[in-house]
Amino acid sequence: MDEIVIPVVAIGSLFVGLPWIILHYMTKWKTASTLTNSDEALLEELYQLARRLSDRMGTVERLVSSEHPDFQPASSLSSRATDHHDLDRHTPTGELTEGLDRLRSQFERTRR
Repeated sequence: MDEIVIPVVAIGSLFVGLPWIILHYMTKWKTASTLTNSDEALLEELYQLARRLSDRMGTVERLVSSEHPDFQPASSLSSRATDHHDLDRHTPTGELTEGLDRLRSQFERTRR
């Protein structure tokens, strides 16, 4: 009897159990990756807030550099660098701008 039960259970779990588990988690994954309207509104609000903070940071850097000639804002450092993309990415405003652009593109893709 054991000679028949073990292969039947093994084959049954292989053809029924395994696809069931895979399809279950695929469905969970697909439903979790969608954005709700409130998520989209929050993302847009955060994007606008971060953009305003980035603009304010640029204003503060300009003010400080006008008052202190030896101060070098991150934006002027990145414009003088030969590979300014790498340098700009490692400054706080560069990271913020890069993150904002990435969020904006993800937001636009999910809206379509």
